[in-house]
Amino acid sequence: MEFLTPQPNHSSTNTVTSTATPPSAPTSRYENQKRRDWNTFCQYLRNHRPPLSPSLCGGPHVLEFLRYLDQFGKTKVHHQTCPYFGMPNPPSPCPCPLRQAWGSLDALIGRLRAAYEEHGGKPETNPFGARTIRVFLREVRDFQAKSRGISYEKKRKRPKQKVLPLQPHVSS
Repeated sequence: MEFLTPQPNHSSTNTVTSTATPPSAPTSRYENQKRRDWNTFCQYLRNHRPPLSPSLCGGPHVLEFLRYLDQFGKTKVHHQTCPYFGMPNPPSPCPCPLRQAWGSLDALIGRLRAAYEEHGGKPETNPFGARTIRVFLREVRDFQAKSRGISYEKKRKRPKQKVLPLQPHVSS
């Protein structure tokens, strides 16, 4: 679903034009994925009860969508009661669910955030940039890290190293 903008004309009715990019433009892998993600999200909104448009969508709807996507995940996330909770390489299978990986969700939200604005949404009303989404992603990241026994340490900025000028080579 795209945001549509009315275009004035001289007849008594308004025509509506799409703000989508033309299909003839060469696109990158990122652009193709962003388009597919946007189409998937809009399809989800059309199937929502009641159906929603992207302009009426908020953070809770985005969270619903992310939880819906979990059923298609491929990352094993152990429950806290699982004997393999916190083990990076469990010795045998367990019944814990497969979920979407945190990195995949984070990248998806980034693409959808960009697509929302490209389709006419205002940055200040972008539901993909809502605080609830950032908190949700942080919680998913932390829980998945604990589940697999991997810690996500925040990367520290390295101090800039001084670059020494090259000394001219003097031959004798």
